[in-house]
Amino acid sequence: MKIRVNRDVLADAVAWAARVLPSRPVVPVLSGLLLEAGDELSLSAFDYDVSARATIDADVAEEGRVLIPGRLLAEISRSLPAEDVEIVTEGPEAVLTCGSAEFGLITMPVEDFPTLPAMPPSIGAIGGGVFASAVGQVAPAASRDDTLPMLTGIRVDIEGESVAMAATDRYRIAARDFTWRPAGPDLAVSAMVPARVLVEVAKSLRGGEVSIAMGDGVAGFESVGRSTTVRLLDEQFIDYRARLSADWSIRADVAVAPFVNAIKRVALVAERNTAIRLSFSQGQVLIQAGGGDIGRGAEVVECELRGDDIQIAFQSQFLLDGLTGIESELARINMESPTRPALIQDVPGDAQPAFRYLVMSLRQS
Repeated sequence: MKIRVNRDVLADAVAWAARVLPSRPVVPVLSGLLLEAGDELSLSAFDYDVSARATIDADVAEEGRVLIPGRLLAEISRSLPAEDVEIVTEGPEAVLTCGSAEFGLITMPVEDFPTLPAMPPSIGAIGGGVFASAVGQVAPAASRDDTLPMLTGIRVDIEGESVAMAATDRYRIAARDFTWRPAGPDLAVSAMVPARVLVEVAKSLRGGEVSIAMGDGVAGFESVGRSTTVRLLDEQFIDYRARLSADWSIRADVAVAPFVNAIKRVALVAERNTAIRLSFSQGQVLIQAGGGDIGRGAEVVECELRGDDIQIAFQSQFLLDGLTGIESELARINMESPTRPALIQDVPGDAQPAFRYLVMSLRQS
């Protein structure tokens, strides 16, 4: 193989594909990036659960395939000078030259690299910005505990033009509804996609339109020369909609930015796993934390309260995760009692809220 490629284009593609490389590969070849030169240059990574492939333009003098240690190639490519990069295979080495810099990288047996799964059929498309926003809102509620795989995923329910995403770690539920362009009007699909993969996909593909594919236990995402496949989780999930549709006797509307900033300041004196206490009364909410060995903090923010005064407490990061998912200027906090969960939602006028976030309250000390 002999190719010449733009340094920035190569570094970007290598970094994108290398993000799925396993930190502890079950076999050594899974730590490699597969470079395949034909009409274009493609770079692929695969760990049996997640695959990534980036296709870029390159001047191909000799077609071929080579497997190069992926993380090392990523570190080298982003440190190269701003000149074209030439990669040539010579025996057991892939020789990378850029300006006066030259690296001889020991290649890995390309025949041992597993075949990447085929991309399933496309079921529709959505703008990358909307997709990234929705994933960013619900993903914080997904669990990081791999002992319960169902809780580490994002539930995706598609019915025609409507898409609903949801995630939960048992202490909160985040849900977002949006519209997209389905491949067919009668489309109905449900799937559980690993949250960590969906977050990476959403971040990296937010610049263009994202094509979504599903089939045979695999989901696929494609945009501007980049594609990812991921093995789906078991479809079992809680009936989250019923838990988000309760009647609430108390409602507080508060400006998001001042409220978030005040919570962050007051939380500086909150000891680990202690509560942020909110006291809602007519016209204001008092935010309090601390009182132990570190100290205490308090701040007042304006709010509009409908219903009785209430004092309620939350884990600070859980509360912030919900509030930072709000895209409107105002957040609505629906409450019933200090011992029951609260529902945070955006306030988009008369429309149904697109984002909803149910969070458990904490016992106040």
